[in-house]
Amino acid sequence: MHRKRQGGKQYEFGNKVSVAVSSRGGWFVGAKSFTGNPYDGHTLAEQMKQVENLIGDKVSEMHVDMGYRGHGYDGPATVHIDKRRRGRIPRALWRWMKRRAAVEPSIGHLKSEHRLERNRLKGVEGNAINAVLSAAAMNFHKLLGAFWRIFLLCMMSAWNELLAFQGAQNRNTQLQYA
Repeated sequence: MHRKRQGGKQYEFGNKVSVAVSSRGGWFVGAKSFTGNPYDGHTLAEQMKQVENLIGDKVSEMHVDMGYRGHGYDGPATVHIDKRRRGRIPRALWRWMKRRAAVEPSIGHLKSEHRLERNRLKGVEGNAINAVLSAAAMNFHKLLGAFWRIFLLCMMSAWNELLAFQGAQNRNTQLQYA
């Protein structure tokens, strides 16, 4: 009897990357590489040190998945661990927990589109550089998209003004000859 193979990868080896994403806009505010395959909860304190170094003490709450149970983080920010069911959780907090699920597609995009899945740099330093550059590339991609949207809106506005000006010129010339 033949067994069918499952679709995904069975194991992850070598390196773990932890990313921190802003609550609004999905901007990457931290990306840190960890050698080996550490438990997710053990990476939280170091990831938060990096985020605090980059953006200051602006983080008051963080929402993490269930892999961070037993994290041991003793910082100023409150850690909310995702749950399967709502139970007695207030509605506003539950919405933030559901918003945390938007991080998973961002990680998938980092892996597939920004070369986080396959690292070509050597050693532990190469792994760390690759994680930071992948997150920076994702942010830069978002920034370019926002720039092009603003640029196109300005161009469309200028084009509409030009057409309106030419329409007014045509109406004035038609009235003079009539």
